[in-house]
Amino acid sequence: MSSDVRMNSHLRPTVLRPLVANNVPRFNRRLLWTYVMIALLFGSLIARLAIIQVGSGNYYSKLSTQQVRTEIKIPSTRGGIFDRNGNILAISSPTAEVVADNFQIQHPNSEAAALAPYLHIRAAVLARELRRHSGYVVLDANLGIAAGHRLAARAFPGIVVLSSSRRSVPNGSIATSLIGGINAAGSGSAGLEYQFQKMLAGVQGVERVFASPSGVNLPNTRVSVIKKSISGVGLELSIDTSLQFVVEQALGEQLRATGGLSATAIVMDVKSGEILASASLVNTKVRAGVLGPIASWGQSIGVPGIEQTINNLAVSQVYEPGSVFKIVPFSAALEAGLISPSSHFSIPYSTTVGGRVFHDAEHHGLLNLTATQILAQSSNIGTYEISRQVGEAGLLAQVERLGFGQVTALNYPGESAGLLVNAAHWHASDLAALPIGQDDAVTPLQVLDAYNSIANKGIFVQPKLIRGYVSSNGTLHATAKSATHRALSVSVAQSLNQMLQQVVLQGTGTLALIPGYSVAGKTGTSQIPSPDHRYLSGAYNASFVGFAPANNPVLSMIVIVQRPQTVIFGGSVAAPVFQRVMSYALHHYGIAANTSTVKITRNGTSIASDVT
Repeated sequence: MSSDVRMNSHLRPTVLRPLVANNVPRFNRRLLWTYVMIALLFGSLIARLAIIQVGSGNYYSKLSTQQVRTEIKIPSTRGGIFDRNGNILAISSPTAEVVADNFQIQHPNSEAAALAPYLHIRAAVLARELRRHSGYVVLDANLGIAAGHRLAARAFPGIVVLSSSRRSVPNGSIATSLIGGINAAGSGSAGLEYQFQKMLAGVQGVERVFASPSGVNLPNTRVSVIKKSISGVGLELSIDTSLQFVVEQALGEQLRATGGLSATAIVMDVKSGEILASASLVNTKVRAGVLGPIASWGQSIGVPGIEQTINNLAVSQVYEPGSVFKIVPFSAALEAGLISPSSHFSIPYSTTVGGRVFHDAEHHGLLNLTATQILAQSSNIGTYEISRQVGEAGLLAQVERLGFGQVTALNYPGESAGLLVNAAHWHASDLAALPIGQDDAVTPLQVLDAYNSIANKGIFVQPKLIRGYVSSNGTLHATAKSATHRALSVSVAQSLNQMLQQVVLQGTGTLALIPGYSVAGKTGTSQIPSPDHRYLSGAYNASFVGFAPANNPVLSMIVIVQRPQTVIFGGSVAAPVFQRVMSYALHHYGIAANTSTVKITRNGTSIASDVT
């Protein structure tokens, strides 16, 4: 036992010392400072809360609201486009867009069943859409506006009804190449829709919705209108829908029958310059080749393979006009008193000018022709003989005087001014090439404007497409009359009128003759340049431009068919389209017949004689 005590002798019990009295004040001071610090901390928190809730309450309230409030721009109702008789060409109607936030929808089957009568969509289809957890599903982009109001009043969970609109074209594809179209955002993408985008679009409105930062619409919140939209201003065009349809069908059928690539036709009111019809078509069954494809709207006009072009070829596509350009040297020579319609010329088959050989379309011996016969038979060499008297300066001045090389007052998107030879780039051969419609590239509308000046007794009138602007209440505000200027003297215009009548009576344009009416016009069959500055083999533009009744002109028209295959001549391809359309138009507008039956005498002239 003594040994055990010895072994644990190092283990001694700890003795607790009694609390000394002088340690109590120190402990109390520490405890007091702890209480003070806690009190100060709580005091600062209370003060901060007071500042936030009282002093800055409005600020943080607005900040909180801004985090969930979203303002949505609402498109206005786009202005309509109408023809000269008030027929609708393009119109926008207000609609409602129904959007589902399917994260908020707890019972998709029952909600789909309740929604189905409003949307006229089967409940099973709606239920499938409501189960798509994407947060944003468009159930109906074009719900009727009244149905949209009824649906919004029901306040379905997760369903938001927004203002929208729908663009429709009641007459199908008629005049689409002229009117253009709109893109997915509702803005004009081509044609008049693009040109008058700001006016047609109007002013957007603003609606307010409440949504979480992730874009999920908050439950039990409604859309409120902050700013009402202002409807766009509509357009009344000079186009006549009935005539436009006839032009498109006649041109499209001829384009298909001849295997051409594209075609253009314009009908104009001689006195006012108003464009009554304008067609621009492409044959989608024909390969464009090296000249590149011609874009279309992808909708047939009713003739297989024939569609409206996206670009309006009447003002955007330039071409070498060929023999229809011969009025430039003839009008200049008449104006200068260098020739009269009965002046005689000795015409060989060919001649060399500036190192280039020029010849008539058909081989012949030495001919003795009057100026009128030269124009009627479309003699290239005869035209050169007249141009030689006019000279370079006279020709260039006359080209400008007749409106070539200048954009028109239409200011149409993509309109070309043309490509003209000028004094700085003049070559000796141009004295023969330019007068027969080579070297210069012009638009179909420019050619029609020049001939319209002849029909209008020498007065050039700017072409016109917009007759007025239509406000949202239907009020029409008419546009100003087209600007005019004198391009030819009255006597020269009358002489050219008489000479152009002979083209139809005994020259290359006999297929344009309309029984009971006098017709004046000119044919053209021009080669098509290639990118390497040569001419494409076997490729031509066939054209005819003229007016009727010739003794008191009311309507003018141009027809161009690009690259016809079955037959290439303007007198065979374009003149029949002119005849068909102009016959309809004269009767459509009640223009009385003015001639008796006439006998056609070609005097050996072939329709093929107008090739340049």
